Amino acid sequence: MDPSLELSETPEQIILRWDSAAPDEVKDKMIFDSDREEIDRYLQAVDEIQRSISSAPISDDHNKADSTMQIAMARLEDEFRHILSSHTTPIEVDSLTDPSPSSRSMSTSASGVFEDENDDEPDLQEVQLDLTGSPSFGSSGRSSYRATTSIREIDLIPSDAVIDLRSIAERMISAGYLRECIQVYGSVRKSTFDSSFRRLGIEKLSIGDIQRLDWNELETKIRRWIRAAKVSIRTLFSSEKKLCEQIFYGIGTAIDDACFMETVKGPVTQLFNFAEAISISRRSPEKLFKILDLHDALTELISDIDVIFESKSAEYIRIQAAEIVSRLAEAVRGTLSEFENAVLREPSLHPVPGGTLHPLTRYVMNYVSLISDYKVTLDELIVSKPSTGSRYSADPSIPDMDFGELEGKTPLALHLIWSIVILQFNLEGKSRHYRDPSLAHLFIMNNVHYIVQKIKGSPELREMIGDVYLKRLTGKYRQAATNYERTTWVNVLYCLRNEGLNVGGSLSSGPAKSLIRDRFKTFNAMFEEVHRTQSSWLIPDSQLREELRISIIEKLIPAYRSFLGLHGHHIESGRHPENYIKYSVEELENAILDFFEGCSVTHNLRRRSH
Repeated sequence: MDPSLELSETPEQIILRWDSAAPDEVKDKMIFDSDREEIDRYLQAVDEIQRSISSAPISDDHNKADSTMQIAMARLEDEFRHILSSHTTPIEVDSLTDPSPSSRSMSTSASGVFEDENDDEPDLQEVQLDLTGSPSFGSSGRSSYRATTSIREIDLIPSDAVIDLRSIAERMISAGYLRECIQVYGSVRKSTFDSSFRRLGIEKLSIGDIQRLDWNELETKIRRWIRAAKVSIRTLFSSEKKLCEQIFYGIGTAIDDACFMETVKGPVTQLFNFAEAISISRRSPEKLFKILDLHDALTELISDIDVIFESKSAEYIRIQAAEIVSRLAEAVRGTLSEFENAVLREPSLHPVPGGTLHPLTRYVMNYVSLISDYKVTLDELIVSKPSTGSRYSADPSIPDMDFGELEGKTPLALHLIWSIVILQFNLEGKSRHYRDPSLAHLFIMNNVHYIVQKIKGSPELREMIGDVYLKRLTGKYRQAATNYERTTWVNVLYCLRNEGLNVGGSLSSGPAKSLIRDRFKTFNAMFEEVHRTQSSWLIPDSQLREELRISIIEKLIPAYRSFLGLHGHHIESGRHPENYIKYSVEELENAILDFFEGCSVTHNLRRRSH
């Protein structure tokens, strides 16, 4: 086209030349893909027509100009959409995460409670930004809301494209096309959120859909949601707000905020639906740690939400976030009470073989240990003492607990101690299902010893439980060990007493030798039965196992050695002494080493050789 003709074109001619109904030469081209002079020429034409409409009275010329302006606005709407679309790409979300593991375990599944699993799910990078400067587009460029160090804004669109978008927005809004401008912006940018959310793993699920999911599946989704929420709020939403300000701030009253809210209200609802569904879901103990993770993550984000969604129109978002945090806190408190009730009512009646650790003991103590890892959060959430049985309660199904002895303990510490109290109460009930009283005492010893070791192994837990209560627990498992020894070995040792063996003042008489033989025979039979039975019993802690064996040896071996020394020669001088003195001291001591290994001894005790 001849440049001289272009220079002589009227504003109306310039507009109509780029009309979509124009010849193929220009109808498929975009003005803002042209050279800068053509872009400026078109915008100047729009400005001149706008001025003529504002100043001219109603007339044919006015109506013609108005018609031309409508054509221009339709064209600018297309240009606005084209610029946004061509420069809008999904964010590389992987670049927004920190590959280093989180400082604290943030995952514990129901099965993981048994294994103290740690979650190495990467946390998000929190970078302090220089927030003092922002691009200047006329009077735009507010940055007062970007006051938190965790917000990480990025440029979503190149600055030259932002300048073009702003120049179009100014003219569309001035001409009364505000709604169309915002709708175009929102439609394009919403599709970008959809793409970014898919990359972050945020699905379009209703609250009902989420509550119908299997808990194991939800655990994975909660980990993913925590990461996604941090990226979404601190980067996606904050950067979107910055872009809206760059394009729309100063053009009209709160237009940037209206544009921002039009774009993000759907994605925000989609994001928050998940946390809300978890907060009102049915409570059960295995959910506690994930709910705590969710509560901590959203609590951490509240300050960012408050500053990003600071406007009056965004108040409902701030309220919704705060309400979800509140409901998650209530879910934590309710879940902890549900856990205590589940421990108290755990119904298994079949005794564990060999008196070893009950699975409930492992579960509860690992659960309690993990709860102590959330001390800071739970100290804020738990403000009441647990509901306990009265010391004077007639209900035998609830243990008594005098919290007056634990004055000064935090509500969380009292809940942890109460969990241990009800665990012991349940274990005492389970111990009564053992037919052998010795095995019942061994069962209590094993399980209370495990409780003590778990407390000692966690500095946080030990600090909360306190040495006074820990000393009481230690005394309990030691008393159970003493009760075991008494129940098992008093009758065995009774066979080795000297009383009643002197008949007529002499051991050489027939009746005295007969009594000695009977006592050796009784001792052998009783020891063999204990050996046969208790070699299949199990003390899983090697140190505790060794301590109990030593204690048995220290009581049994000196008594046997003394009895053998005093009376053995009377048996050995008679007929078939091997039928009565079956074991040497060393053989007896070695036999005790078979005890508590958890496997039945298939061979008989080695006979004493002569």
